[in-house]
Amino acid sequence: MPRFDANLNYLFTELPFLDRFAAAADCGFKAIEILVPYEAPAAAIRQRLEAAGVEAVLINTPMGDPAKGDRGLACLPGREADFKVALSRALEYAADLRCPRIHVVAGVMPQGADRARFDGTYRANLAWAAPEAAKAGITLCLEPINPYDIPGFFLNTAAQARTVIEALGQPNIRLQYDLYHAQIVEGGLTRTLEREIDLIEHMQIAGPPQRNEPDTGELNYPYLFEVIDRLGYSGWIGAEYRPKHGTRAGLGWAKPYGIG
Repeated sequence: MPRFDANLNYLFTELPFLDRFAAAADCGFKAIEILVPYEAPAAAIRQRLEAAGVEAVLINTPMGDPAKGDRGLACLPGREADFKVALSRALEYAADLRCPRIHVVAGVMPQGADRARFDGTYRANLAWAAPEAAKAGITLCLEPINPYDIPGFFLNTAAQARTVIEALGQPNIRLQYDLYHAQIVEGGLTRTLEREIDLIEHMQIAGPPQRNEPDTGELNYPYLFEVIDRLGYSGWIGAEYRPKHGTRAGLGWAKPYGIG
């Protein structure tokens, strides 16, 4: 049976950030993920995790300066020092939260830019980051994101991520597979899952094309959950969607799995 965690930057946003942990636990979630944990002290988050009895399974690296259009730093030439600061901060939070995974957010490549240059920076930054994360027993995840939600995002497909992961050959660099993004970019999710399952460390879900509850939109998630089970995936699946009418009201999709 799939194991679902709640993304607290998408779910329970009716509540202040630090109150979302208890709300997730009250609905039956045993784990959470946080895109941007840095708005609260790590100690305060750790306290809420322990009080709610949930575990943190994924955080993101800091994305940089939104005023400059940053959506991640890993691929940006000339920003290597900023990336190292961001990764170091993520490692500190992951250690405090006992979180075993960090999504290294790739960043946006300007239109017309030399992709080879950005690719070289991306690989060099990851080559530096992997041993740093390994010291703490942390896995780094690479997530392809569709270019409609984030125009110019550097990493769009699982195949692109696989090329980088295999070239670097670091066992703690793995794939973060978001079925919402994958459907928009590639489709054919059953075959894509079968092809990429050996690299997948973490999954996420939402209903395309509007990114609402998984039981809305164009995907048959009950079928896909059966595929995921058949393939032997036992990791977490992050509920990373925008509730239409409040988080609790939209958890009908999760009731068969003990959540709601």
